[in-house]
Amino acid sequence: MRTTITIFAAALIATAAFAQQPDPKAVITFASSADVAALAAKAKSERKGEQPTVTERILQLAPYNANLEYRAAVGPAALHETEAEMFYVIDGSATMMTGGKLVNEKRTNAENRTGTAIEGGMSRHVAKGDFIIVPENTPHWFSAIDGTITLMTLHVPRPVPPAAH
Repeated sequence: MRTTITIFAAALIATAAFAQQPDPKAVITFASSADVAALAAKAKSERKGEQPTVTERILQLAPYNANLEYRAAVGPAALHETEAEMFYVIDGSATMMTGGKLVNEKRTNAENRTGTAIEGGMSRHVAKGDFIIVPENTPHWFSAIDGTITLMTLHVPRPVPPAAH
């Protein structure tokens, strides 16, 4: 009986998690400034504890997703091996570090790695209205957040060149 309940509970949790995932075939081609403001308010209200980032979908047209990222604390550094990442600062400011080497690097999946920081990168203060593009295979990290920062992020798939022979 206990095994049956455990299996049922696991299936229920998996179903709930799957139901919360955005439909990869869904198309969202417009978001008004009021829509973006509502997403920012939603992200702020959904932040739990010291959670560094809350993400909400703004636009979606596979394979592209424009996301709103609400950041209220420093989170992990990232490196995307096959995607460039473009940022637009909607509101707030922070220090962004790019380049260098991930510290305490861990693989999160086949194409992404994270770290606790970056050594040897370049720091830049970014603020409302700024655009940034980070090429694939480039560590990047918001090393300091000035209160909060709200970003639009867009991952851009980039072909990986074949290995030289």
